[in-house]
Amino acid sequence: MVVHNDLKHLAIIMDGNGRWAIRQGKKRATGHDEGAKNLKKITEYSSKIGIRYLTLYAFSTENWKRPKTEVEFLMKLLTKYLKKELKTFRENNITFEVIGDMSKFSKSLQKEILHVKTQTADCTGMTQILAINYGSRDEIKRAINKAIKKGIEVDEEDISKLLDTASFPEVDLLIRTGGDQRLSNFLLWQSAYAELFFTNTLWPDFSSGELETILSKYERTARRFGAL
Repeated sequence: MVVHNDLKHLAIIMDGNGRWAIRQGKKRATGHDEGAKNLKKITEYSSKIGIRYLTLYAFSTENWKRPKTEVEFLMKLLTKYLKKELKTFRENNITFEVIGDMSKFSKSLQKEILHVKTQTADCTGMTQILAINYGSRDEIKRAINKAIKKGIEVDEEDISKLLDTASFPEVDLLIRTGGDQRLSNFLLWQSAYAELFFTNTLWPDFSSGELETILSKYERTARRFGAL
């Protein structure tokens, strides 16, 4: 399938890992493991069909409220994912980027993030963007503080340039798995005119086939951006 020319930026809220594991009679950690495996599959498929930017909500600023053991597991899983997928990124010509406040992570994790970014900086295909320790309100707050430090009065374009996503286009299509129909503090500014699709499918079960079905619906959508 060839993606419609105006779909440059796809964003996904990967929800439902824990519930998937519970329904399987397994620990929540198993669900996160399966979710990471599916992240790889969807990333490779998105790259194959020509999506230019893929942003995935992996860990929010609110996720620190989860049990300490789960947070620690997620940090280890993120490190494992980065080390394992560097080869995948290189083989598929994928640039790796992150958005969010990296200062909250351990020095070793920050170093791993920087390593993967550096090693994929020369890739020219799709850009995968992981939103980690990310919250849209926090992002906007940080952007405003940047403007205050610079002593500038900002317009919409200025704010966009101060956000974590300054070098990426606005979101065209946002998908949330897991059944909930809310944005959960994800790319609120960037998704102002995004098409929104919600599916009951839990993230580990979300397939390239279902993504293709959603993309087909997107292609039939008239995007007017407030005009006629």
